Amino acid sequence: MRHLDEIDRKLLALLQEDDRVALAELSKLTGVAPSTLNDRIKRLVKQGLITGFHARLSSEALGLHLLAFILVGWSNPKVEPPFLKKMRAAPAVLECHHVTGIWNYLLKVRVANTKELETLLAGTIKAVNGVERTETLIALSTSKETWTLGIPGSGAMSSG
Repeated sequence: MRHLDEIDRKLLALLQEDDRVALAELSKLTGVAPSTLNDRIKRLVKQGLITGFHARLSSEALGLHLLAFILVGWSNPKVEPPFLKKMRAAPAVLECHHVTGIWNYLLKVRVANTKELETLLAGTIKAVNGVERTETLIALSTSKETWTLGIPGSGAMSSG
């Protein structure tokens, strides 16, 4: 990662909070001219620090009331490519992490209910030839879920 100055850090923090804020408003908040901010944003995108601008949808409003974490395991390494292909194509799979320990992958999924979870497990995850075991944890409630990253050097990295 290249060195970020204080303006870059403030700009990244503001854009994480609201990526639709107008350049004129960002200018007031940072004290930097809108044209300069536009150039900085383009540079941050080009450097890969900003990977996109997205709408955050409400899972509750969409009827996706069940959040679950699924551990998936197998012993044959040839299972991994078809498993990953299937997970990338599954809309209910929000995250897919290769992990240490006795499991191969940890999935974060959102579905409407336990019936949909059962269908996902049987029809998508366990349908991959070679998947030997799964363990599912259903979240009863969520006290923190964020997409906002702490920015090194801004003081936002501490748990305060």
